Amino acid sequence: MVEYAVISLLNGLAYGLLLFMLSSGLTLTFSMMGVLNFAHASFYMFGAYFAYALASKIGFWPALVLAPLLVGVVGAGVERFGLRSLHRYGHIPELLLTYGLAYIMAEAVQLVWGRAPVPYAMPEGLQGPLFRIWTTNFPAFRAFMMLVALLMMGVTWLAITHTRVGLVIRAALTHPEMAEALGHNVPRVFMLVFGFGCALAGMAGVLGGLAFTTEPAMAHMVGGIIFVVVVIGGLGSLGGALLASVVLGVVQTFAVSMDYSLASLVGVAAPSPTSLLGVTIAQLAPVLPYLMLVLVLLLRPRGLFGTRDT
Repeated sequence: MVEYAVISLLNGLAYGLLLFMLSSGLTLTFSMMGVLNFAHASFYMFGAYFAYALASKIGFWPALVLAPLLVGVVGAGVERFGLRSLHRYGHIPELLLTYGLAYIMAEAVQLVWGRAPVPYAMPEGLQGPLFRIWTTNFPAFRAFMMLVALLMMGVTWLAITHTRVGLVIRAALTHPEMAEALGHNVPRVFMLVFGFGCALAGMAGVLGGLAFTTEPAMAHMVGGIIFVVVVIGGLGSLGGALLASVVLGVVQTFAVSMDYSLASLVGVAAPSPTSLLGVTIAQLAPVLPYLMLVLVLLLRPRGLFGTRDT
């Protein structure tokens, strides 16, 4: 029982930190620019496919660096040639643009790489177990994924709060007229912030494509979850996104391995498997994030640590 709990907790933390890597870029662009990017999960998918293409030519480790940079360049291009022209009309046209962009990106991936999953292979250095807990091995790749997420979180926080660049970004986003009067190029700051947020999604895609399957449906599979993370954590809160990601990751990981029915939890006789009380916790696992979303919104409409409500 202890072995199961420890391994499930570690797996849940790994999954939660991957969710944070993915949702932090969305939180960043929303908190600083007010742009709710519906195509954010598609940039995650681009990260996986770019890494697959690069890794087959130059190896995984250069691809780990180059693929997020390429995704960031694509994201900066979307801001420069799409979102910037719509900014003066408010956030609804921006949201609709990213909504359409998500479908275009999905079609583009299918045109280039096809509809079937691609053989994006794990590098030899990350294969096999890192350590053993009683009779269960913990994979080296999951530990590496956790390390990258923590490093990314630390670098992002330090860059925003303790550097001159971060100071200029915060000034440009909270007082754009004043920052422009001081000689800073505010539109360029917006472009760089959006590109950086997309690059974070691309980094999550490089690792997520290895952890799961690299296929055109991968953006659709995580798209709903990252919006749940951002809303539960609070729109615009990186700390809230981290807490929500970890909680969702741990809860879902424990839930998928629980074969208890609702009837056994409330202490009644087991009914037919087709009745509501016959449903198991594992069957409810995919729905749990959305149940938590509804519960949090009913109790705290702005999320756990929300700083923006528009």
